[in-house]
Amino acid sequence: MTVTNPEPRPRTLGELRASGHVQRPIKDEIRENLLGALRDGRDPWPGIVGFDATVLPQLERALIAGHDVVLLGERGQGKTRLLRTLPLLLDEWTPVIAGSELGEHPYEPITPASIRRAAELGDALPVVWRHRSERYAEKLATPDTSVADLVGDVDPVKVAEGRSLGDPETIHFGLVPRAHRGIVAVNELPDLAERIQVSLLNVMEERDIQVRGYTLRLPLDVLLVASANPEDYTNRGRIITPLKDRFGAEIRTHYPSELADEIAVIEQEAQLRAEVPEHLLEILARFTRLLRESPSVDQRSGVSARFAVAAAETVSAAAVHRGAVLGEVDPTARPVDLGTVVEVLRGKIEFESGEEGRELEVLEHLLRRATADTVRERLGGLDLGPLVAAIEAGSPVVTGERVTAKDLLGELPELAVFDALADRLGAESVGARAAAVELALEGLYLARRIAKDPDDDGQLVYS
Repeated sequence: MTVTNPEPRPRTLGELRASGHVQRPIKDEIRENLLGALRDGRDPWPGIVGFDATVLPQLERALIAGHDVVLLGERGQGKTRLLRTLPLLLDEWTPVIAGSELGEHPYEPITPASIRRAAELGDALPVVWRHRSERYAEKLATPDTSVADLVGDVDPVKVAEGRSLGDPETIHFGLVPRAHRGIVAVNELPDLAERIQVSLLNVMEERDIQVRGYTLRLPLDVLLVASANPEDYTNRGRIITPLKDRFGAEIRTHYPSELADEIAVIEQEAQLRAEVPEHLLEILARFTRLLRESPSVDQRSGVSARFAVAAAETVSAAAVHRGAVLGEVDPTARPVDLGTVVEVLRGKIEFESGEEGRELEVLEHLLRRATADTVRERLGGLDLGPLVAAIEAGSPVVTGERVTAKDLLGELPELAVFDALADRLGAESVGARAAAVELALEGLYLARRIAKDPDDDGQLVYS
């Protein structure tokens, strides 16, 4: 989130009142800014892919209604990414009382110290401006999270200074009060112990906090959002019923329903170190989707979008590795690099108990299916007969991680089909043309029109 310096703004309470500034509760602020973006045709959710017709309309309705929200979905569905876009719906800058512990609005101080300062200074009460990026607090729920972390506790240092134990100013505030006038996101909410979840009940409904047997009435102004995995309800914990009841909306997330969205997520999130042709990204996207449909894979755990992203990064790293070893200046990933995905990333998949020992076999089979489906989609209708005939006439093609793109193309016969293949796949560079040829060769092998065997040096020979 980019932070720009604020324009000259009021620096005291008196100047703020004179400027005509209007205070808005956090949920009204989000509602009005969201409606403004929708009216203007601006995208309120930059970087969110695949939720346009499902999750986003539900979330927008929940925010317009002023509801606290819990997102429910398997791992790697973009729940946290979606929560982190919520601050974009806040005003870019908002006034707070200078030095206030909870970032209170100058019009409405809520802690004893700020109330006292406001009464003493009047219109001279100093004001500073807080950026919206500072109004978002995120907590990963872990079993060792305490009530003090979320709500607060008595500060022994303040007691030692001479204050009585019942003095509200002895409290050290937790994450939720410190997010006053902002957004609190709790990731993996069911992992919170049930007694810790209970501490959030008053925060969500009565908007006050209770610490060590006495209640400090704080009219907290927060939007509480959370994420949860359905598996957590049975394996590690659950959201207690009273807390679930206080969330106004429970929204189910999902993996991308369209192949194009799956590819878009990979292109957006992957940090690629070398060029990866789009047809290879399509193979990885199809591979990920086949894993999500496979009965051999534990679908309760899910196959995260991070798997496809990590697969693309692994393929690009294989190309960079080959380039470093063989001296390629601009390495490009090729289908031969896809094999690295199976070995490196199989630990990211949870298999059914009956598939022990067959993990590699399952992954390799589904990768071949994804490759064959991509070949049919990308090269359907293209006559590869001349390439088959050339190979049958005694022109085998050797490829592998120790074969450069230039060497691969150099051993090919002169055929017009290679130009047609490059045009079909948009391959312009030497590396991209080599990747296109390899895709065609692999497609012919999977269609059982040519053979593929390893040679004595560990390279692959299409013959």
